[in-house]
Amino acid sequence: MSAIIRPANKLPPGANRILFVKNLNYTITGEDLYDLFGRYGTIRQIRLGNEQKTRGTAFVVYDDVMDAKNALDHLNGFHLQERYIVVLYHMPTRQEAAAQKAELERREAELEALKKKHDIPDV
Repeated sequence: MSAIIRPANKLPPGANRILFVKNLNYTITGEDLYDLFGRYGTIRQIRLGNEQKTRGTAFVVYDDVMDAKNALDHLNGFHLQERYIVVLYHMPTRQEAAAQKAELERREAELEALKKKHDIPDV
């Protein structure tokens, strides 16, 4: 049995599984994006902007951070449907980050309460 070895490429700060794509042609479909971005790995979700303010943008969520990095490396500046697309790592807003932190703290407190209730020691 042979192991799959991934290159030890260092991830840049802010690298994550979610890519933000902008400068998309307004006529692009989710299927078009699946066809293009799916070449770089398994996609969990694609969300196309459909409001006046978000048209021409999309979020592409990969299952694996290295697939997202590979897609970003190859597709930023790619010519697609008469446009040069811009691909960036999604950076949550301060509000989203604060909400994520609050949720994590709530879940950790809930876990501690369950440990105490069931006499489960910390390892």
